[in-house]
Amino acid sequence: MTTRSRARAITVAALTVSASAVLAGCAGSEDAAPSASATPIGTAVRQTCDELLPASALAVYGTTLRQDTDWRPAKGTPAATIERQRGRACRFVATDDPSTTVTLAVAHLPEKSLTTLKDALYERGGSVPTYRVEGYYALDGGVGRADAFPDPYWITTESTLYTEPGGAQPVVDAVRAALQPTATASPAG
Repeated sequence: MTTRSRARAITVAALTVSASAVLAGCAGSEDAAPSASATPIGTAVRQTCDELLPASALAVYGTTLRQDTDWRPAKGTPAATIERQRGRACRFVATDDPSTTVTLAVAHLPEKSLTTLKDALYERGGSVPTYRVEGYYALDGGVGRADAFPDPYWITTESTLYTEPGGAQPVVDAVRAALQPTATASPAG
């Protein structure tokens, strides 16, 4: 069995818990939080939420979305995992309906961690070649989640506005553009 196939077989169950468990396997266990092995493995994402996702990119949704600067990601979510890895986690809320939100998180991770995440998402299915990088989409309970990998970054975004893979396309495209030229395209998975 090849290394990539072995990694896929090992990590297929990892998505059933959360992305934090996948990254914890790369950086040390959650139980080792006080130890040096729990040190974040990510590189700081310097762009602000508004730089990553400008209002013009959100305008396509037909509602005004404003950044919620008081929001913090819930423990165990991909956004919380990314925030612990020195990434950027953001939430935008519709001014006319506070139940409509767009959550965005971006991490700059080592190749090994990105490969583990990509392999787990590949096994789950839902590949989206239109993201122009390795990308995946899933709909769960009316919330669409898109993950894209313009190496060395992991972009994840969730919203009820994403009822199909194309719904997240404006966000993925805007964030990819904001990360350029440091982000490079990897082949679609």
